[in-house]
Parts: sequence; structure tokens; C-alpha cells
Amino acid sequence: MIPAPVEYVRPASLEEALAELADPDAKAIAGGHSLVPLMKLRLARPSRIVDLAPLGLRGVALEDGTLRIGALTTYDELLSSPARLPDALRECAEAVGDVQVRNAGTIGGALAHGDPASDFAAGAIATGATLVLRSIDGSREVAAGEFFLGPFTTALGQQELLVELSVPPPAPGEGSAYVAFADPASGYPLAGAAVQVAADGGVRIGLSGVGATPLLVEGDVEAAVDQLGLDDHRRQLVLVAVARATARARERT
Repeated sequence: MIPAPVEYVRPASLEEALAELADPDAKAIAGGHSLVPLMKLRLARPSRIVDLAPLGLRGVALEDGTLRIGALTTYDELLSSPARLPDALRECAEAVGDVQVRNAGTIGGALAHGDPASDFAAGAIATGATLVLRSIDGSREVAAGEFFLGPFTTALGQQELLVELSVPPPAPGEGSAYVAFADPASGYPLAGAAVQVAADGGVRIGLSGVGATPLLVEGDVEAAVDQLGLDDHRRQLVLVAVARATARARERT
């Protein structure tokens, strides 16, 4: 199908972009892999799309002991970065789509889309990432585990943009991994588990594809999975993904 008529703007600064988003029917666009397909199907009919490409919000840097990843960083740029990233994040990025998608899709765009089956969201949750949000009133930070509120619904306000992902770098004695069982037709995970094992043995898990949102699990995994109301096959996929990711993460500690 053909998208409905839409106004296109390409602001030169973050402040201009935020101002353009004052219209409640305006949408920001980054790589376009989430919004454009919805527009073609007319499931999304924004009055205006605000192109964030010129804003320069990309790159990976270690600053003050924290990995800072620009929201417009593509999956390929992340995977090509010489920075020492948590293994779970790299494996989540490798699991996304195909080469074409990874070359153009952005990590910030994927997180802001709020897809319950997002590979990268599981990694962000497991590694304790913090999302930096910017509005006309300033900046605020939201833990990745608290960012996703419902299917395709996040903590982002209308006049607010995700500008950066802040991730603790791997610590000595710490390991992480991501394991997913992908749907053979769509490529999205039927069950995905990102696991981070701390030096003290503590385990933090991000799940994808099994609930209304990407999920944070700490503590009794089976009890948490049972609350999802999955059928036996899907439940088993989740538990196997968690077990395999945990074993791989422990091998890396």
C-alpha cells in the first residue's frame, strides 16, 4: 500500500526536532524500519515525520567509566565498534534482521518502538542499561527495565526523544549472553533471553517475545515465566533459552 500524505521535516538541531514534535500526531523517524512499514499499511498515519538523521546522535564511547551509545547508532556501527561491550548486547544486535536491516536500523529507534519481541531490548534490560531521554524541559534517565509499559508503548512523552543509551561496561568476573529461538517466518524471537551473571553470582535476565513487553526477571525464573500464561511449548522455549544463555554467560565470567 501507499502511505497517507504526510509532512516531512528535517530539523538541524535537537531543539528544533523537539519543537516539531509538539503536534500530537507527529512522529520521529530514525532508521525507518519500524515506522515506514506501519505507514505503508496505514496502521500509522502521522501528520508529520521528523527526521532525526542530521542530529548526530550516534557512536559508541567510554566516558567516566560508562559506555555511552548514541540513539542513532546502527546495529552495524555497534558491532563494528572497538569498544568492549557486554557480549549480550553484541549478540542481541547480531540477531536483528539481516545485513540490510543492521546497516540502517538504529538501536534508539528499536527501543523507542517498544516492540515486545525486540532482541535488543532484552539485552538492554539484562545489562542494566539506562536510557537518556530529552525534552524541552531537559533530560531525564529511565532504567531499561522500566521503560517498556505495554505493547509498542514506552515511557517516552510526545515531545521527548531517546538520545542515548548508557551501559555499564563489563566488570571483572562478569559475563553475559543472549539466546533466542526465532520464528522461521518473521525472524522475530518466539522466546529470547539475555542473561548477565555478576561476579557475586547474581543473575539478571531480559526476556523478549513472550509477554506484552520486554521483561526484566530477577529471582525465580520458573515462577516468573509461569505468570505469563504461556502454552507448554512456548514455556519450554523460554526456560531452555534462559538455561543456555546463563550457561554461556557463566563460561565468560
